Amino acid sequence: MHDDDLIARAKAWLAEDPDPETRGELAGLIDAGDTAELSARFSGTLQFGTAGLRGELGAGPQRMNRSVVIRAAAGLAAYLKKNGESGGLVVIGYDARHKSADFARDTAAVMTGAGLRAAVLPRPLPTPVLAFAIRHLGAVAGVEVTASHNPPRDNGYKVYLGDGSQIVPPADAEIAAEIDAIASLHDVPRPDGGWEILDDTVLDAYLARTDAVLAAGSPRTARTVYTAMHGVGRDVLLAAFARAGFPEPVLVAEQADPDPDFPTVAFPNPEEPGAMDLAFARARATGPDLVIANDPDADRCAVAVRDGGDWRMLRGDEVGALLAAHLVRSGARGTFAESIVSSSLLGRIAEAAELPYEETLTGFKWIARVEGLRYGYEEALGYCVDPEGVRDKDGITAALLITELASQLKEEGRTLLDLLDDLAVEHGLHATDQLSVRVEDLSLIADAMGRLREQPPTELAGLPVTRAEDLTRGTDRLPPTDGLRYTLDGARVVVRPSGTEPKLKCYLEVVVPVSGHAGLAAARARAAELLAAIKRDLSAAAGI
Repeated sequence: MHDDDLIARAKAWLAEDPDPETRGELAGLIDAGDTAELSARFSGTLQFGTAGLRGELGAGPQRMNRSVVIRAAAGLAAYLKKNGESGGLVVIGYDARHKSADFARDTAAVMTGAGLRAAVLPRPLPTPVLAFAIRHLGAVAGVEVTASHNPPRDNGYKVYLGDGSQIVPPADAEIAAEIDAIASLHDVPRPDGGWEILDDTVLDAYLARTDAVLAAGSPRTARTVYTAMHGVGRDVLLAAFARAGFPEPVLVAEQADPDPDFPTVAFPNPEEPGAMDLAFARARATGPDLVIANDPDADRCAVAVRDGGDWRMLRGDEVGALLAAHLVRSGARGTFAESIVSSSLLGRIAEAAELPYEETLTGFKWIARVEGLRYGYEEALGYCVDPEGVRDKDGITAALLITELASQLKEEGRTLLDLLDDLAVEHGLHATDQLSVRVEDLSLIADAMGRLREQPPTELAGLPVTRAEDLTRGTDRLPPTDGLRYTLDGARVVVRPSGTEPKLKCYLEVVVPVSGHAGLAAARARAAELLAAIKRDLSAAAGI
């Protein structure tokens, strides 16, 4: 874009910007003639997709700000009205990040101005409460303002339709088209009132529902250390644990209060190196049975256990298998589902229990739509254990269920690790790992995907690739997606760009037969060796 065009576009944006903070920021860039920064913000628009919107806070169409949110809300309202939902209810929730409350209020104003009814949750609350509220209140749509576990400078905008699950194609493209059709913010009516601020009735109904995930009369003895990771999970999780009769979790005090700056972690994601250090320190001091962590909007649940002399995080696939085994043991019926990047162990567990099993594309927007779903999980610490209540991942109910399982095992003199050993002996050792590369330049991800498409590996770790699939073409069971899947003799690899972060993600799994409990150590050593070799060979093939 020519410098004069860039400045003209920035000035036109400035004239409409309703936020004094971003107006001041943009005016400063224009006055300074900072065309490099202006180009970064005005070279396109933040794309509305199946994750809604997510991006860095700041002025301009390539950032998250009130102008972008107002346009997104207006596009969603137009889509709903076009689909016969005029006058319907839209429920809005938000987390404790910078600008979240402002974005929620703007959304309520736009919905009200468009002739829809809007209701806003009473304060920053976990995303699962919003997902629950949509179905509970009979809403036609819901919006959650959150960037989940992204860095502090980010925020996001997640859209649900009336079934309580996140949007999927073609709804995302249709909403995006309505957003693009908005010529000026001056065309978007935004009254100063007319929407409802909900009281705690919906939250109370959600908490009453959390009891239903537990078995009547089950042991409730496991002691936990809990971190909210500076997010909004603490009060709701403590209330749920109190209702269930578990011992009160010991809090990681430094991370207990909501704080949009996330001062104790580089990334507020339990999976990131160092994020659990304070929780482990608290566990060493207090000796609980397990450590529980939520991400900042509390839709994910991380679990850590004592392993040998210290604490370690369980992988999402390990927790996914444990919850599945617990549900089977509790007599659960219905379909078990997971995404293609999660461990194939779930399929083995479902098959042994004679339960239906489905594999979907990545994301709970797909898992939640599986017909007859009873349990769904994804390796990125997301678990749906009560799909009739919350048709999305829910870090609160998952925490309750894993603590119930730990309590039952404790009564038997066993641990979560003992149950994982049993599953490995019964079904083979399913070991997973991830090669994840964060980039500043997104073209590096496209280059790596192109390289793998042009020259797919014929073997990894000495194992022949028996099948190479380009998932952009879809399969007989999956719609198209930007991804590659390699099936090997005793292993599987999926490569895809992250949908929410500037990362290339490679999901690895090996399955090693186990000859009884005595063979576990050898199987684990073999699995670690194979995973390391696959990682090395895949890095070379992708040029990353």
